Amino acid sequence: MPLVRTTLILLLLANFAGAQKLTPLARPPDWSSLHRFQQTITKDEFVRLLTQVYAPHGAWQDHFTLAEDHATVATAPGQPLFRLDFAPDEASAKPVPRYWKPTRSLRGLRIAIDPGHLGGEWARMEERWFQIGENKPVIEGNMVLEVAELLQKELERRGAKVVLLRTSSKPATNLRPEKLRTSAAASLRERGRPVNPASLKAESERLFYRTAEIQARARLVNQRYKPDLVLALHFNAEAWGNPARPTLTGLNHLHLLVSGCYSARELEYDDQRYDLMVKLLNRSFDQEVGVSRAVAQGMARATGLPPYTYTGDTAINVGGSPYVWARNLLANRLFECPVVYLEPYVMNNREVHHRVQLGDYSGRRKINGTLRENIYREYVRGVADGLAAYHGEN
Repeated sequence: MPLVRTTLILLLLANFAGAQKLTPLARPPDWSSLHRFQQTITKDEFVRLLTQVYAPHGAWQDHFTLAEDHATVATAPGQPLFRLDFAPDEASAKPVPRYWKPTRSLRGLRIAIDPGHLGGEWARMEERWFQIGENKPVIEGNMVLEVAELLQKELERRGAKVVLLRTSSKPATNLRPEKLRTSAAASLRERGRPVNPASLKAESERLFYRTAEIQARARLVNQRYKPDLVLALHFNAEAWGNPARPTLTGLNHLHLLVSGCYSARELEYDDQRYDLMVKLLNRSFDQEVGVSRAVAQGMARATGLPPYTYTGDTAINVGGSPYVWARNLLANRLFECPVVYLEPYVMNNREVHHRVQLGDYSGRRKINGTLRENIYREYVRGVADGLAAYHGEN
């Protein structure tokens, strides 16, 4: 889409958003599109997913109302509530309309791999870059792309149909920070932040790489590729301070994320309530958590990493695995199909940093007294073996 047209759309959305509460760059939701889910879910299933997965701790109560045969959801100020009619029982529930299908076979499974972030020339802006002395920089966007390319080959070898959401550091979005200054100013004001040249520059950049880019990838997933599963690849990190003089740590861990755990404050946004309803009603959770649990086991065996544990209320542990957590992130919220969102390795861990410096070597080398394959192929093996185990294959 040309930048002039895109900017005009953003300005129109900003004006329309005066009657609605929308997260930055979000389009007003089309609540009528949810009518396709009428009578596809029982009350018991709806309540389970709403109260235990997507809006726990009572976060749902200000915007959702439950009756015996239906639920209502707040849409926008002054607008009618959206009413969802429940199926009387499982036997009479209508088929769930969705573009993806649950599958127990890896052969023919349609997978989209999302190498997180951008890397390349954008890495410093994304704050996913650091360097120690003359060592080569640690750049998450570049690292996950290397993993993605290896993983694509391995999964295709095992019979899956795989596409990458990016094959370089080129953004999927046509927007750039300089075109997002109006939206950035509105975002800062909405959060009660000062609007000045420094804050405007930082917020414009954040909206570019963290919002517009993910929204563009969501359109690729939901409108073009329509996969059965998305694998969102990341490396984790602890706070490292100044990227030019980073702090290394002894901490190293692994966790996976599925969509869920919206807070009461997040549900004040009309688009987030809509996104919750899409994910809840298309029933991606059970598939999402099942695959994530299996991949977590594969990654734990491959890496030997302990689970990361959230101590706040931004995530809840799900699926009976200490490695799998539900958390409301833009990517796993907007990708309508099941998403396995991986956060293995702490990039500024001393051993991980050493392994990144070694690169993609063949065979195994001794790392802290243990023979290890290179970190990228170890990542790939953990994911591929976990997927194979979930699908009942060796």
